[in-house]
Amino acid sequence: MQYCLNLPNGGDCGDARTLAEFAVLAEDAGWDGVLLEDYIVYQNRQDIPTYDPWVALAAMALRTERIRLGTEVTPLARRRPWKLARETVTLDHLSGGRVILGAGLGLGSDLGFTNFYEETDDRQRASQLDEALDVLVGLWSGEPFNYTGQHYRVRELRFLPRPIQVPRIPIWIGGGFPNHGPMRRAARWDGACLYKATAAGSAEDSATGLAPADVHELKRFVAAHRTSTTPLEIVVGGRGRSAYWDSERVAIQALAEAGATWWIEWMPPSEPDVMRAAIERGPLRID
Repeated sequence: MQYCLNLPNGGDCGDARTLAEFAVLAEDAGWDGVLLEDYIVYQNRQDIPTYDPWVALAAMALRTERIRLGTEVTPLARRRPWKLARETVTLDHLSGGRVILGAGLGLGSDLGFTNFYEETDDRQRASQLDEALDVLVGLWSGEPFNYTGQHYRVRELRFLPRPIQVPRIPIWIGGGFPNHGPMRRAARWDGACLYKATAAGSAEDSATGLAPADVHELKRFVAAHRTSTTPLEIVVGGRGRSAYWDSERVAIQALAEAGATWWIEWMPPSEPDVMRAAIERGPLRID
């Protein structure tokens, strides 16, 4: 099991300098990765300052050497995939090949969609997401690439440089479990960082997190739909740490035995000293 922090790109500590400092603390404390949330308006709170995660990730890359860096998750429907291709490849080179791209729909009710007249329909955003991933991977290849889809068109061109990582930057898919759309998408790519939906077909978060039985179900689904021979990263957790560390370790152990490969701990915006202390205590390792 590997251990990752999910830090906010909003609040008093969401700026690039502070997040770069936090990344150094996380590396020193033994975390394996730091992923940033990706909001235009942080959790629909207009009273909270919001910062660009990609600028922050660049600052984090310059000050660290080992930890993986990326987003959880970037809603691709509000991004131009060719611009994101340039940003991710640049960050992959800057970090020496440590980037992970978390990708998902985002919520249609998010102000980053509604107030900028972006697409809010789930089906349309899902279609945009799938096409955007195809475009990203095509551009990352460094080979002549063209594309004609419903949402995106690319006249043939070649994007250089390629990512440092081979065969490419890993893509982790977010979304609600047990919805088949996110699970099919995850089976196609490199990782699943799914949340437990309140019910099948719902986009609402149940706030319970995946259980070992859910991990088994996800693995069965992936085995039936996956064409790649590479292993799938299964990312679980995504909540703040409780006060009961021993119980949390027992839960993490059960998830690891079920097949989860990453435990991710979310850290809400707080005072700088509170967040520093929480990072410095390190992950709840079971090994």
